[in-house]
Amino acid sequence: MNDSHGRIVLLTTSHRVAPGLLSWPAWQVLREADRVLCSDDRHPQLPYLREAGVEVEHAQAGARELVDYCVGERRTAVVITSVEGESSLTDGLARLAGSGREEMPALELLPGSYDLPGARFLDLVQVMDRIRAECPWSGIRTHQDLGKYALEEIYELLEAIETGDREALREELGDVLLQVVFHARIAQDDPDEPFSVDDVAGVIVDKLIHRHPHVFGEESAATPEEVKEHWLRTKAAEKGRESVTEGVPLGQPALALAAKLGSRVRTEGLDVRLPAGEGVGYELLALAVRAEAEGTEPETALRAAARTYRDAIRAAESARAE
Repeated sequence: MNDSHGRIVLLTTSHRVAPGLLSWPAWQVLREADRVLCSDDRHPQLPYLREAGVEVEHAQAGARELVDYCVGERRTAVVITSVEGESSLTDGLARLAGSGREEMPALELLPGSYDLPGARFLDLVQVMDRIRAECPWSGIRTHQDLGKYALEEIYELLEAIETGDREALREELGDVLLQVVFHARIAQDDPDEPFSVDDVAGVIVDKLIHRHPHVFGEESAATPEEVKEHWLRTKAAEKGRESVTEGVPLGQPALALAAKLGSRVRTEGLDVRLPAGEGVGYELLALAVRAEAEGTEPETALRAAARTYRDAIRAAESARAE
């Protein structure tokens, strides 16, 4: 199997890359080919290929036909593969090559375009768009309807992180991402103030660039502490906040709330004593603030202890059952 018997090239392209953006080897083989075929007459590349002067034949050639076409005159045939692939053609070529009785052209798989990192996110946006349009349940959901699911998914993500379950972590990150894309798709339908997932991504990109002047600007930060100072300083300037307590949601879990307030006080260097009072609430407040100052997340620490307690309860139940 060599070029002296011609050449069959299976040209693959990614639907996640704008049509017409092909690699130089792809354009080169397309221009030099004796025959270019595509079985999908709606393939997104076709208008751009024809505009570039590449004649594309709408046909689904079989293995036998292509081999005979190439071998006899040492021709090159390019098959632009469809989204579903060309399994019947590749299976046929494999059978002919494996027989050992055929003169075979060179067989080549040539990627004409590659997915960039994050390309599957485009698939998610497209799938969500179709679900929103065609699913009776998803089509009528509101932000308020989905609020509880976002909270549940975050807690499931935290559990996957704390237990070290990598498979669960991957799945739960996807579930959290779904919430973001779903909410953005709902927002797109708003009659008064619509926005899309691109607007959401644009906001966070601008925010990240602005809050990392040591990466995208001329400032420097050699330690994590200096990075945090940059972040808090730029965030405060953006929000125009008059108090370090602004932006701390009071609806979050109580231990996390106490730790966040303690962190703001400590970072700003404020001299604020913990309130003195009777009861377990004030004791828990002091413990949470102390844990945060020592670099421990009180919510995480308590959940770990509670998990150990749960295991002890189950062990006691098993022992009693015996």
